[in-house]
Amino acid sequence: MEWRRMDVGVLLLFLVHLATALEVPLDLPQPPTITYQSPKDYIVDPRENIIIHCEAKGKPHPSFSWTRNGTHFDVENDPNVDMKPQSGTLVVDISRERVEHYEGVYQCTARNKHGTAVSHNIVVRQSIAISILRALLEGSPLWSKEKIKPIVVQEGVSLVLPCRPPAGLPPPIIFWMDNNFQKLPQSKRVSQSLNGDLYFSNVRREDTRNDYICYARFPHTQTIQQKQPITVRVLNLDEINDTMAAFYNDTDLFSEAPVDDRRPTFLIPSGSSSSKMVLRGDKLEMECIAEGLPTPHISWTKISGDLPSKRTSFLNYNKTLHIEDVSASDEGDYRCTAKNQFGSVHHTIHVMVKAAPYWIDVPPRNLVLAPGESGRLSCLASGTPKPTITWAMNGISIENSPKDLSRKVEDDIIIFTDVQPGSSAVYQCNISNEYGYVLSNAFVNVLSEPPRVLTPPNKVYQIIKNHQALLDCSSFGSPMPKITWFKDSRSSILQEDPYILHDNGTLEIRVAQAQHNGKYTCVATNSLGIYENHVYLEVKEPTRILKQPEYKEVQRGRSVVFECTVKHDPSLIPTMTWLKDDGELPDDERLIVDSDSLTITDVTEDDAGVYTCIMNTTLDHDSATAKLTVVEATTPAVVYERPDPPTDLELTDQKKRSVQLTWTPGDEHNSPVQKFLIQYEDSLHHRGHWHNLTEVPGTKTTAHLKLSPHVHYTFRVLALNAVGFSNPSRPSRMYKTEPAAPDENPTGVQGFGTEHNNLVISWKPLTNLQSNGPGLHYRVMWRQKKVESEWNTVTVSNNSKFVVSGTPTFVPYEIKVRAVNDHGAGPDPAIAHGYSGEDLPVAAPENVHAVVRNSTLVEVFWDPVPAHLIRGNIKGYKVSYWRKHHYKHNPDHMEQDILVFSGNHTQGMLPGLHPFSLYLFNVRVYNGKGEGPRSVTQQFKTPEGVPGSPTSLIVTNSNLDSLTLEWSPPHDHNGHITGYTLKYQPAVASRQVDIATQGWFIGLMCAIALLILILLIICFIQRNKGGKYPVKEKEDAHTDPEFQPMKDDDCTFVEYSDNEDHKPLKGSRSPSNGTVKRDDSDDSLVDYGEGGDGQFNEDGSFIGQYSGKSASRDTAEGHESSEAPSPIKAMNSLNSFV
Repeated sequence: MEWRRMDVGVLLLFLVHLATALEVPLDLPQPPTITYQSPKDYIVDPRENIIIHCEAKGKPHPSFSWTRNGTHFDVENDPNVDMKPQSGTLVVDISRERVEHYEGVYQCTARNKHGTAVSHNIVVRQSIAISILRALLEGSPLWSKEKIKPIVVQEGVSLVLPCRPPAGLPPPIIFWMDNNFQKLPQSKRVSQSLNGDLYFSNVRREDTRNDYICYARFPHTQTIQQKQPITVRVLNLDEINDTMAAFYNDTDLFSEAPVDDRRPTFLIPSGSSSSKMVLRGDKLEMECIAEGLPTPHISWTKISGDLPSKRTSFLNYNKTLHIEDVSASDEGDYRCTAKNQFGSVHHTIHVMVKAAPYWIDVPPRNLVLAPGESGRLSCLASGTPKPTITWAMNGISIENSPKDLSRKVEDDIIIFTDVQPGSSAVYQCNISNEYGYVLSNAFVNVLSEPPRVLTPPNKVYQIIKNHQALLDCSSFGSPMPKITWFKDSRSSILQEDPYILHDNGTLEIRVAQAQHNGKYTCVATNSLGIYENHVYLEVKEPTRILKQPEYKEVQRGRSVVFECTVKHDPSLIPTMTWLKDDGELPDDERLIVDSDSLTITDVTEDDAGVYTCIMNTTLDHDSATAKLTVVEATTPAVVYERPDPPTDLELTDQKKRSVQLTWTPGDEHNSPVQKFLIQYEDSLHHRGHWHNLTEVPGTKTTAHLKLSPHVHYTFRVLALNAVGFSNPSRPSRMYKTEPAAPDENPTGVQGFGTEHNNLVISWKPLTNLQSNGPGLHYRVMWRQKKVESEWNTVTVSNNSKFVVSGTPTFVPYEIKVRAVNDHGAGPDPAIAHGYSGEDLPVAAPENVHAVVRNSTLVEVFWDPVPAHLIRGNIKGYKVSYWRKHHYKHNPDHMEQDILVFSGNHTQGMLPGLHPFSLYLFNVRVYNGKGEGPRSVTQQFKTPEGVPGSPTSLIVTNSNLDSLTLEWSPPHDHNGHITGYTLKYQPAVASRQVDIATQGWFIGLMCAIALLILILLIICFIQRNKGGKYPVKEKEDAHTDPEFQPMKDDDCTFVEYSDNEDHKPLKGSRSPSNGTVKRDDSDDSLVDYGEGGDGQFNEDGSFIGQYSGKSASRDTAEGHESSEAPSPIKAMNSLNSFV
């Protein structure tokens, strides 16, 4: 869609909303949209209930009403009509009422508080006429039972058997059959016309029969009716004289005169010319049926041009010319020619192509605007004759709708400016002419909505390597969100090769490779917010058959193996399938399918055929075929060889631009020829070089060759069978075509500048074959676009470019290059467009500013540089930014980062920034020549972020009950450091710290070993001497609760427990949040020092000593372990605040 020409001052006021096909999520307010409706011409079966469809969506869900024949249709008060719930679809019960009572023109209306949508007119008609329906229901015939008189004709005359079927809607399908329900044979001599009549160009004795029966099949009712049989007797002149009296009273007699050979005449159409009208998009059918003896041959040509080969077919033995999907180019004069050896006759048909209205591009699209935005609805259509355009709003003519100052209607466009809430509505565009109409609904929905991504999160795309990858980021928001893509670490925006960002947010990778695997993030942003979505791309290796099955010839009763070895991506599950002659393998236990082969045992003649192995994965497949031939065991194997070369090449039907080539095939050597390849040598331009010209099927030995002027042709033919190509045939005689003016002009015409004041015009030169004659040169023409000036012309020979000097900088030019030779000029060339050379931009972006989104992301905005100041094709904008300092640490850091935003962007995101930092930045535009001046340098500050981890942490001065921790501040403060959090947990065996090297652990182990040695000595003395000693009594009287000796009777040890090892640090607490504040603790860290305050050094190390007053043992932990005590194990949490 393009803007119409407007005053520049008005254009500057518009913020154009570039709408695409837009789906508004159904949870948001929106006017109704018709989603499904019955066709305009709705033919119903009179035996079934009538269902007229009308479905719509909207928020709130719309209500429905109907009109019939232009007036309100009261559905609720008609007992035969029901409307489906939550739908506008009507169901008409015809069991109590005739169908014709409900025939008419219906229109559905769907409305809610935001607008009204209407369907097109639905014309309901029953499938066939009432009289035909009644005849079918009553069992009466459609054709009368009256007897049809036999027809007696003389051999050689023409004959027409009329059918004249009854009218139907749609028309019935006509065919001729006999009493045994077998189709009557048709040929070039006998054929059925478009109206159903049976035509004989001339009759023969074998045409005599008494069961020529015309049948009519009605598609909607699936019924068939037949006409009474017609009897035809074909006699020679003597037989007619003998039987004339007998048949005179009840026989139609044709042609009493003797019948001689004669030139053709047309049976239909009549006269020498006729005319026909057809609508664009319909099919065009023209027929010419001629009589004559011998039977004439029909051919077709278009007088005013060529027939469209891809849409043209010749039916009914060339008597019918059929052209599909008619366009305006098919208008003109067509000639049918009937020819036999005695002469020819022509008929000219003038075809006029009209057109019901049709959309030039697409129907009007729904428009979603934010308050204050502007946009447009376009209703671009065409037709022949030119259609009229009418607009309506909410089903009411726009002239009678409430006035709206934000709306301006300009023919086929409605322009909206500065829309406000409450302006939502549905607009109808109706385009009509005498041949039909098109109607479209499009709503304008005024919404303020932050962005959302509609593509499912974490979606995984699996793509085969070297294939195209399309990553969706379907989004919605109002204003329309801007889509930005990042990959993995978000180091840069994905907007340059190999990535292509489409207008709908889809990210395309044209040729996916392994390095494109990974996580992709699409970010949707508008003025109301930001939304992220993640998807994943997995690039898989393609499936390939490494070893294909090969042709096999095997004797009956033997076994055969077809191998099919495949390579595929290991993450994909493959499935191997074998086919025989493109169908399933026979269910036979002799056929054994393995993972990479097919084995057939005890081969029979039925096993012969073509076998195909197909390897499928969920993403791709590969296949290969091989043929199996079965021979008798006693028969020597058939030898298959390449065919012999064709012989006897002959040139006939020689014309300026064509020639007929015929040849005799060589020996096929037991393998049928599949095709013939025709090659040519141009001894005038490329002597000794053979080029492929065309191919024909192996069943043909003639080819009609299209030739170029000014070429000395020599032809040869090669034959191809299953083994390979034959050797070339001997060359034909030389055929020289006459020179002519060029048929075409150079392609690839373009204009560009290499300097700021020149224009280089280049093109792809014509080949010798395209030149059509000697003296080839080029007429180069150019002029400035949008400037009323004459074409400048220069002649260029032996070159494919021309440099125009002294041009203004970067202005558009119109360019034409025409091929000319000694025999004339080529056709009028098409106009190409180009620009003169670029120069550096002379202006910097203005109004540069930044909006901080978070501590690591900033969005930069700027006003675009005017096009005339860019002085070239804009490539994009470059944003340079650098971190000056982060307020407290580090000197100025002037290393610059640059982000490039391709295209005419006016904003961009700067990701990966350092928190709590001051940044400077500027913006400059660049074109194909280079960069323009920098904008005024601006600055922004990023807010505080999470600090980095301390750069080091060491343990010093460790004792049995205390240690000192020392750490260094983090490298990245990312803000003001307000404190440090120390976290710890019990040491386990899997810890990385080697406690065997710690001093407190070595001392503890020595003490335990000494204690065990003392116990062993005591036990030894006790067992050898017995009795109690004073020392023992003292020990019993003053038993240390922390030390229990061995039992007296068995000298075994009781459980050893060192409760001191399980005590927490003296005075420590464990609040719920895992921290200790100095002011809130019952015991301060001072209790563990040497009478001084516990405090942190300037570098962050703790200098208090874990010594001093004792605490009672925790009996719940007293017998949990006999491990060595560790201050780290006992510690829970410790916070310090600075």
